[in-house]
Formats: sequence, C-alpha cells, structure tokens
Amino acid sequence: MQTTGTLPVVVIGAGPQGLAAAAHLTERGVPVIVLEAGAAAATAVREWGHVRLFSEWSELVDAAAARLLEPTGWTAPTRGFPTGAQWISGYLAPLADALGEGIRYGARVVGVSRRGRDRLVDAGRAEQPFTVHVEHANGEEERLDARAVIDATGTWASPNPAGADGLPALGERAVSELLDYRIPDYRHRTRYEGTHNVVVGSGHSAVTAVIALGRIARRDSSTRVTWVLRRGAVGNTFGGGAADELPARGRLGITAREFVDAGLIELFTGFRVERIDRDGERVVFTSEDGRRLAPADHVAVLTGFRPDLSFLSELRLELDPTLQAPVRIAAEIDPNIHSCGSVAATGVRDLAQPEPDFYLVGAKSYGRAPTFLAMTGYEQVRSVVAELAGDHEAAARKELALPDTGVCGGAGLFDSTGTAIGGSCCALPEKPVIQIGRAPANA
Repeated sequence: MQTTGTLPVVVIGAGPQGLAAAAHLTERGVPVIVLEAGAAAATAVREWGHVRLFSEWSELVDAAAARLLEPTGWTAPTRGFPTGAQWISGYLAPLADALGEGIRYGARVVGVSRRGRDRLVDAGRAEQPFTVHVEHANGEEERLDARAVIDATGTWASPNPAGADGLPALGERAVSELLDYRIPDYRHRTRYEGTHNVVVGSGHSAVTAVIALGRIARRDSSTRVTWVLRRGAVGNTFGGGAADELPARGRLGITAREFVDAGLIELFTGFRVERIDRDGERVVFTSEDGRRLAPADHVAVLTGFRPDLSFLSELRLELDPTLQAPVRIAAEIDPNIHSCGSVAATGVRDLAQPEPDFYLVGAKSYGRAPTFLAMTGYEQVRSVVAELAGDHEAAARKELALPDTGVCGGAGLFDSTGTAIGGSCCALPEKPVIQIGRAPANA
C-alpha cells in the first residue's frame, strides 16, 4: 500500500481550470490524475463552441500551461476574443494532448471520501488518503486513492430552473425537453422567425438573448418576444446606461431598453413562474399571481447555475449558506456587490476547507455567483498547487491584480463585428451570433 505522500493528486474535470491545475502539478513534479466525465477535454466549452468570450486571449491562457506547451512548438495566441471552439483548438486541446495519459476520459466521479472514514469519523481522518469513486463509460467502477483532491467541475451541468423558489415549477420537469437552459444559437435565425419566444431571467445572459431575439423581430414582424422578470420592477435590469463606467456594458442595457420601448420585446415584471404546461409542442407559463403567457414555441430559461455538491456528501465542507461558495471568499464574490472585474483574487488560504487537502476551484468555487473569470481560476490553481508542493511562500503570494472596474477582459469595440457588452462577461455583435463568457446572472 502506498503512503499518502506518494499518492497522486486527483483533479476532477478536464476543463480550463482542471487542465491548468494539471499543468502546474506536472511542472512541480507532483503525480496527477485528471478524471473527465466527457469523451474529450473541455466538454462544457464544446457545448458553446459557437459563442465568443468577452475575455481576450491574454487572459485565457494559464502561465504554467503555456510553459508546458512551448516545447511542442505551440505559440500562444496574443490578440482577439476567441469563440469557445477557438479556445479549444488554439489552447485547450493542445494542452490536453500535452498532458497525455494523465487524463482519463469517460470517468465520472460519483463520490469522494476518506479511506475507511465516513463523514462522522474523527479518529485518524486527516492521515487517511482520499478515496475517489469513479464510474467509467463502459460501466466499470473504480476506486482511486489520492493524497489531495481538486474539484474543478464547474457549474455548467447544473442550470437553475424556471421555478421562482429555486425549485422546478410545477410541470417543468415534464416539459424540460422543450426548454433551453443555456443561450440558444440564434444564428439559426429561421428557427425563431415567426414564432413566440420567451426568455426567463434578468442577468446579462438573459439580456443578451432578448437583444438577439429583438434583432430577429426587427427583421421579421411576425416574431414575438416575451421577457419574463421575477423582480417586481425593472430596477437595474437595464444597467447604468450612458452613466455606466463601461460604455459596452451600458450599451447592453440601452439596446435592450430600446427594443422594449419599440415594442419588439414585451416585458413582464413580477412574473414568478409557478407552473409550466404543455400545449402540443409549445408551453404555457403561469405565474404565482395567476397570469398566463401565450403559448411559447421557444423558451430560454437563463436564471443562472449552481454547483453540484451531491458527490461530496461525505466530505466536511464549510460553504456560505447563500452562495454555496467557500465561506472565506463569499463576501468578495457576492454578485449584489461585485462585478466580475471588481472581485479580489483568491488563493489557497481562501479556498481551504475543514477537510484538509480538498479544494473547490474555478467556477465551482464561486457557487451560485456569476462573477467568475478564467484568470481568477488560474490564480487559484497556481496557489493551491504551490501549497500542495510545499512551496508555502508562493502559495501565500498573490500574483493577480484585477481592476476595480467591473471589466471582464475588455471594453468598447473589440472586433469589427459589433460592440462588446459586459457585466457578466457577455458580448453580442451586430451579426446574429451569441457571444458569452461566463454563466448567466441569476434572475
């Protein structure tokens, strides 16, 4: 039996942060196994490969990953704002190839605990290695021992429901195949022309969606767009407009307001979804106060994401009761206070849990907060890996400074196709293509 010190570090998830963690561990000579449920690296990014990030290339490449790739002849992209597909082809896929057999695909983690210790047992707990329970795509099960575990699984697989109380509305599960829980690809304009489209949510992703639909409705007068807000008044849904410190973010709200004022988008406030019924291949929304929407042909439920904590039930975690994020960073990432560029960089001390050597990193470390940036995740994994490697000075050092501007990597015009629209790292050009960077803000 191996001693705990000779066991590998297990990284869960081969997305941008998981791959970066593996690169840092490899650079420091620490054995690592990356477990990825999908058939390839960056599975979640592949699902939105057609969208454009608001962060530019210089903010999307981890330093240790770049050092690992350079001997292969890879050259770091330096300019522009890539789509998800370009992020994969230009960086994430080459990085996964460089890590090679250290990544195991089709390996879904279904549980993490301590060897021979459930959540209740104190005696000898910290001295026992982690046991990671894995289900492989071929149906086989496996248990891996690890000296430490880094959970970089993100939140993409756990979108919030349409129900106003954070739970699925009555009937929502039964009609889920008729609902989109991510921004649809509105480049396929003909699918939406002449139909009734409903968007649920008040964050920047919802605003992005209604702007795209508003442009379709402007071209085709038979297209109907309904925007559903849970809040009782419009409030700051449209942002600061011309007074916004980021002109691009302000333009997002101005454009949405223009479409609403022009009658291209019908806005319903205080509509807290209680029930969703099927009407053939369409759905009907009913609010808690009894209002009903006309049957909808297409629905985008853009109410945010949440972390999947189900496979961590046997670990001792200390999470903020509101955000489901590590308690030491919760106040710094609260979306009611901060935008994605105004949050502070976080390191190993902020991410430490009562369960020694277990860390949530990346988007999952932000819980339900939509303010995460790739570069903040890279700083997290740099610090965590330094601590695991015994370099406590490097672990304590903060090497990332974020501007207190709310900017998500850029502002204003960043390419020839249109205007960047910020806030939650989203961007939308004049052409009918959706561009996003981070998960939607909560409704």
